[in-house]
Amino acid sequence: MAIPLSYSWRNLLTRRMTTLLTAGGMALVVFVFTATLMLAEGLRQTLVATGSPDNVVVLRKGSETEVQSSLSRENADVVATQPEVAVDREGRLQAAKEIVVLISLNKKNSASASNVVIRGANYASIQLRPQVKLVEGRLPAPGSTEIMVGKSTLSKFAGVGLGQTLRFAQRDWTVVGVFDAGNTGFSSEMWGDAEQLIQAFRRGFYSVAVVKLKDPADFDALRKRLEADPRLQAEVKRERTYYEDQSKALSKFLTVLGVSLTAIFSLGAMIGATITMYSSVANRVGEIGTLRALGFKRRSILGAFLAEALLLGGMGGAAGLVVAGGLSFVTFSTTNFQTFAELAFKFSLSGQIVAMAMGFALFMGVVGGFLPALRASRLNIVEALRSG
Repeated sequence: MAIPLSYSWRNLLTRRMTTLLTAGGMALVVFVFTATLMLAEGLRQTLVATGSPDNVVVLRKGSETEVQSSLSRENADVVATQPEVAVDREGRLQAAKEIVVLISLNKKNSASASNVVIRGANYASIQLRPQVKLVEGRLPAPGSTEIMVGKSTLSKFAGVGLGQTLRFAQRDWTVVGVFDAGNTGFSSEMWGDAEQLIQAFRRGFYSVAVVKLKDPADFDALRKRLEADPRLQAEVKRERTYYEDQSKALSKFLTVLGVSLTAIFSLGAMIGATITMYSSVANRVGEIGTLRALGFKRRSILGAFLAEALLLGGMGGAAGLVVAGGLSFVTFSTTNFQTFAELAFKFSLSGQIVAMAMGFALFMGVVGGFLPALRASRLNIVEALRSG
């Protein structure tokens, strides 16, 4: 015969303050655990969303990022004229030959500076990235020292507003437009004319070539041909794969950090749960003896106290998730370990994270409540009734 779950629930309600404090400790642990996983997931989603499934990125072999890569003008032309490359309605190749460099800018409301990606683009760059939408001003004129800034860059850095002038690479650059690229890495960049930036930074080469495929199924044929060409020394990736790779280092760091902090905090939460449950057993010795005298088995007593611990963990987990869920509206900014540039992204709560957080909360409840539940189930009937 099993003890009803309502019995365990009523006992938690009877000790409201103790229950609240113990569940609050678990909620704090779940919040930290969930927040770090949301941060890592938000970073991954932001960078993956930056890439388009139809686009291909061609870098120099061995380069992990666009900033490290170099592609000569001749090699970029070879990439752009491959038969798999799509053309637009005007008959122009859907190929962007881009230069990607870093500049240092001062942050708003802070004396510190951070790196920002500035991308030298051409006519095809925006066509290849439909997520990039101009929201203020106009596009930079080809062949000019005009730039446009992403909304995340505009919100985080000083001196990049519409109409303002920046000084870098020994030239003055005027901000003529603001673009919104949604929840992607492009929102943390600035864009200008590729040829002007090549000259200003005294480069004789592009960083990468980005092309759109006529058919996504043509990727393998294009990759094999380009990577086999000894002139190019190139590495070919789908754009989405390239940006997903960019997220791995920082995402792994955030996950390891979060799990490490959670492991430390969870010890305190489980000890708190154990103390709470031991106190509950001590105060209910006579009650436990009565249950045994009424015919409830040891396993029923064990199950009732474990259910109580699980309910305690479930309450803590639910509270921690509710608070962490509010972070979904917060934008976080940090340095991408791969590019060493500032990257803004949002916390992201997924179903998998919810399941992991609740599972962890229930685990803390079971671990914290097992020994007290075992003690309760092993109490001698006669001694328990006498003590009560």
